[in-house]
Amino acid sequence: MQTIVLTIGGIFWILTYVIIISKGFKDKTYGMPFMALCANISWEFIFSFILPHSPPQLFVNYLWFGLDSVIVFQFFKYHKNEFPNMSSLKVYITFGLLIFSAFSIILFGTIMLGDHRGVYAAFGQNLLMSILFVIMFFKRGRGLRGQSIFIAVFKMMGTGLTSLHFYLYEPVSQSSFVLPSLFVSILFLIFYMSFWWQINTRKIIYVYSRFEHLLYLVIFRMFVRSFVIVYYDRFRFHLS
Repeated sequence: MQTIVLTIGGIFWILTYVIIISKGFKDKTYGMPFMALCANISWEFIFSFILPHSPPQLFVNYLWFGLDSVIVFQFFKYHKNEFPNMSSLKVYITFGLLIFSAFSIILFGTIMLGDHRGVYAAFGQNLLMSILFVIMFFKRGRGLRGQSIFIAVFKMMGTGLTSLHFYLYEPVSQSSFVLPSLFVSILFLIFYMSFWWQINTRKIIYVYSRFEHLLYLVIFRMFVRSFVIVYYDRFRFHLS
């Protein structure tokens, strides 16, 4: 039963990727937040080729990696539409640094924590992605380039089924940040859907830009603090 739940959750994630790719080509942009994309494709590479999961999750990882590779292609193809004042060289350097950082953090954290399934990294990324989708929504304004309410719906279904699996079958979720991060991820997806719906029914006023840098700072501090707490607790557990 738990394999079925995880597999169906994986299918919803695949549908999320497919819609992101479809909207990206249609709107000539990339549909996944840049930082989340770097973290995602790093996780998928690690747990497909370096520390491979067992089937059927391994086959899902392969498919996720392939789909994310298409989104990376879209980023390089259309980045000028989102960063018109940024040279291609700076974009390539930024991408390389973020990929290297994400890959190193995920691999190092996985080995040091003994979390060879990448659970902590996966759900930390999931939370980060949900928050960044809300930021991207406001950053791109009323055009909603590369975005769709179905992206949020399918991502929420995938996250919800994963939450159910971990609540029922995984003891690690009962004494860590895993379940809370899943619930917060779903909350931000609900925010995203609400904003998207209100924009399309012309009920919301766009008033975000002056708070953008403060919001980025708060989110970054929350994300880093969560991982520091988890790593500290896990190291203390291993030493005791």
